[in-house]
Amino acid sequence: MRVLGIETSCDETGVALYDTDTGLLGHALHSQVGVHADYGGVVPELASRDHVRRLVPLVERVCAQAGVDRAGIDAVAYTAGPGLVGALLVGAAAAQGFAWARGIPVLAVHHMEAHLLAPMLEPDAPAFPFAALLVSGGHTQLVAVDGPGAYRLLGDTVDDAAGEAFDKTAQLLGLGYPGGPAVARAARAGRTGAFRFPRPMTDRPGLDFSFSGLKTAARHALAGVDGTEQDRCDIARAFEDAVVDTLVLKCRRALGETALHRLVVAGGVGANECLRAALAAIDGVQLHFPRLEFCTDNGAMIAYAGACRLLAGESSPRRIAARPRWPMTELAPFAGVA
Repeated sequence: MRVLGIETSCDETGVALYDTDTGLLGHALHSQVGVHADYGGVVPELASRDHVRRLVPLVERVCAQAGVDRAGIDAVAYTAGPGLVGALLVGAAAAQGFAWARGIPVLAVHHMEAHLLAPMLEPDAPAFPFAALLVSGGHTQLVAVDGPGAYRLLGDTVDDAAGEAFDKTAQLLGLGYPGGPAVARAARAGRTGAFRFPRPMTDRPGLDFSFSGLKTAARHALAGVDGTEQDRCDIARAFEDAVVDTLVLKCRRALGETALHRLVVAGGVGANECLRAALAAIDGVQLHFPRLEFCTDNGAMIAYAGACRLLAGESSPRRIAARPRWPMTELAPFAGVA
């Protein structure tokens, strides 16, 4: 079965084609960084309009890349949530229209389940069960994955997600957008110990996260110095260190509490080099990441997650719908993976 995957949950338009017999046939991604850079964050209306412009050409590009015409597509999977409602509706309308015109099944995919399953596209795919750290601009969660579709939420963010905090801190420091890579670049020139920020919610039991206070700490630090380039790099270093230390401590705690020995890390912040190195230093843990190009939002993970549930016999009604908020624990287990 060849599954067309469509991702339009936020500020990247992703399309991919996945074959359940031979694997990933092709994928393409358009990033809206240039659209939103002047605003220091995503403008939902601009994001939706850009998805409209980019989606059909990307589908055509992926079909040409894979050597498959539209008649060779057997099903469509699309991101139905969580995400920006306008952006989600663009992908939903395109997917439902394509599936209706071709008379093929369509499946609404949960965005975070797709991130969680992205490492399954790699040669060293993790075996079930495992723990997962889902860390991106909109989400920071720890999840126990007992099997395909069987998820237990262990910890969630009570305010800003880690990626959102990176974006806001980068804007505060004048480092540009997107904030994660910008802060990481500046942090390389920062001096260890020049500033020390708190490690939020690590002094109490539990696995929840809070990152809004780090943004405040960065603002106070900047107000107390001259704001030179070195000052900004030092603050970026302190901020990145605090985020990484917090994520690693909570991952250690989650692995201990669940007695699991495999950890999947997915989402855009999972591309951070310091986070990867710190997690790799945890003894006795098998660590799994998607390749860097599949850490951020992409069509390949949507096509794959959709293929898994389509193979298990699932499909979605023929209606255009989006779920901006959609707890992953509402998903039903399914049989096996593609």
